[in-house]
Amino acid sequence: MEKIMIAMSGGVDSSVAALLLQKSGAACVGAMLRLYDSADAGAPPESGCCSLSDAEDARGAAARLGIPFYVFNDTDEFRRHVIGRFAACYARGRTPNPCIDCNRYLKFGALLARARLLGYDALATGHYARIARDGAQYVLKKAVDPDKDQSYVLFRLTQDELAHVRFPLGALCKSETRALAEAAGLANARKRDSQDICFAPDGDYAGAVERFSGRIFPPGPFLDMQGRVLGEHRGIIRYTVGQRRGLGLPSDGRLYVQALDPARNAVILAPDGALWARALRAEDFHWISGRAPDAPFRAAAKIRYRHREAPCLVTPEGGADALVEFDAPQRAIAPGQSVVLYDGDTVLGGGVIRSAK
Repeated sequence: MEKIMIAMSGGVDSSVAALLLQKSGAACVGAMLRLYDSADAGAPPESGCCSLSDAEDARGAAARLGIPFYVFNDTDEFRRHVIGRFAACYARGRTPNPCIDCNRYLKFGALLARARLLGYDALATGHYARIARDGAQYVLKKAVDPDKDQSYVLFRLTQDELAHVRFPLGALCKSETRALAEAAGLANARKRDSQDICFAPDGDYAGAVERFSGRIFPPGPFLDMQGRVLGEHRGIIRYTVGQRRGLGLPSDGRLYVQALDPARNAVILAPDGALWARALRAEDFHWISGRAPDAPFRAAAKIRYRHREAPCLVTPEGGADALVEFDAPQRAIAPGQSVVLYDGDTVLGGGVIRSAK
């Protein structure tokens, strides 16, 4: 009998993951990661994840299924590896995706290591993705439901991690997940999905950066691409590439954030046409197979979570860098975001966008 620890957040997805694994005959235990205090995030106690109600929802689901449930405190690790990296990235004029770091360091780092240390064979989560075998290799694949696919935020999984991870929801649509929860009498069957970054439940990313970094980011100039001053911005961390709303700047034509220049504390604005680029360079690249391809190859790339995949030519550049050249220009390629490569429904790997051209 396989022994599996299920990461339970209090939501319907992880609860149904536990339900399916229990039905499969596995010996299951539920575990919740306590990552931060709502008060630390400047939010009411019931906001975001890790709230008391989330813990009670997870505990209630585990009780309904008749499985043990534990809460592990990883607030220090979360602050260092997720919030700290997020704040440092924004301060450098980049746009990070903290969910990728949370998966990398907490869910499939600290929690998986804890599960294996305690004698469990695998860790399961409620992510919508699939794991398959191709000979001796493990392969990460998209979920069957394209609207729920979360393979983008899982591209850093290693071969060893893939061998010890389970995604029970990969073949389900969200409606099927909720129907299973209702049939099993789970109280969170209709619970709303979380939308915002968990430690900024009010959507105020700049406030989160200032709160956790202890820094105030001063106003500075809006510049056009020729260096002319157009006005004053409210702090560089309040802007991201491609942004138009919230600039507070009168203009004869529509202007968008084209780049951020921390050295000058400047936000560069330009018409939409200047936001399109045919290539990007990425760093800190991770290949699912465990090794970089030996030669350039064709793939499809996503430059952010909700972006449509675009055909491209990928050239590994030694070490952990890669050049991605698109068949057609892509809009608002933002340094700090991740580019993830696909071959059909198979994830090849990904890295952090360093620059676009």
